[in-house]
Amino acid sequence: MSLRAPSDTLEEGYSAAVLRLALAALAVISTACKVDAPAPITDDWTDDFERAEVGGNYFASGKGYELVRGELSARGAKNHPLWLRKRLPRDVRIDFDAWSNELRGDIKVEVFGDGRSFDPDGGRYMASGYELIFGGWSNSKSIIARMDEHADNVQARTAPKVVPKQHYHWRIERQENVVQWFIDDMDTPFLTFDDPEPLEGPGHEYFAFNNWETDTWFDNLVVTPL
Repeated sequence: MSLRAPSDTLEEGYSAAVLRLALAALAVISTACKVDAPAPITDDWTDDFERAEVGGNYFASGKGYELVRGELSARGAKNHPLWLRKRLPRDVRIDFDAWSNELRGDIKVEVFGDGRSFDPDGGRYMASGYELIFGGWSNSKSIIARMDEHADNVQARTAPKVVPKQHYHWRIERQENVVQWFIDDMDTPFLTFDDPEPLEGPGHEYFAFNNWETDTWFDNLVVTPL
């Protein structure tokens, strides 16, 4: 016959109770943190920004965004994107108006990103999707980059430059492996990125307005499945 001291029994009971409480707490936290991904956009989705606040359709990963007179202002965001909380279709067209009030230009968006990433330290920014930059680097070049705007495989051009306060209409399309960027309804793409390993699926399903520090603006967003 084995005899155990009462203190041993109490300690075992206490440990078991603590374990049960800890497991219950983890279950509650897990349930609270679980967020179902939104359904992908299946019809035209539009935003004219005619309201007072940016609102719940967007996740602001940092400061620098506000609505002013029915337009989206992006300034001093330091690569903290304003993510649209709507999953993009695999093949899609994204239209919007964009402009910069500065000679430095630097109008910037991201597409097919993860919906939450941002620049944590102000250093070399590694995006989770494709970056499209018009008049970057003090209005010296425009690019489409696959995640890394400083990589060797960016698609780039040096003209035209961004004209301060001139409104531009952007159209971004992806079909199959090709991302095409049109400005002002031009017949041929402003830039094209043909990606043999396209960014798609979980982690690459969201669009964002972005900004480093220049005074840039956006309006009349339309997302259209293709």
